[in-house]
Amino acid sequence: MAHRSRLMGIVIDCETGDLDAAATFWGKALGLPQGTPYTDEGSHYVDMGHVPGGPHVEVQQVTHPSRVHLDIEADDQDAEAARLEALGAKRIAWVRRWWVMEAPTGQRFCIVKMKNPDVGPPPNVWK
Repeated sequence: MAHRSRLMGIVIDCETGDLDAAATFWGKALGLPQGTPYTDEGSHYVDMGHVPGGPHVEVQQVTHPSRVHLDIEADDQDAEAARLEALGAKRIAWVRRWWVMEAPTGQRFCIVKMKNPDVGPPPNVWK
């Protein structure tokens, strides 16, 4: 059965005690307004909005070393994980509502649930 996916966002993971300062830096560095802080299931974020014509950007407070990761949204997360495994990726863990994956080259990324398939660029259709 076909499923759809696309790049959804860029998450800037910051190992910091001052998420506000991290969001201020990244907002100024990327030319984005600092958005509203929020907490989701114990994780702390600042929503920076969308890069003009591009993906959604968030700053996230984490306990692992700082890094940047991509979020891919899919209407069928398991089918997308299987598709990416066939390309050489590995499933690392199911966390709350998303798959944490690792590319063959070592980068971590997440597969999140597609929320608004009719907003933004059309998703890729995979058979």
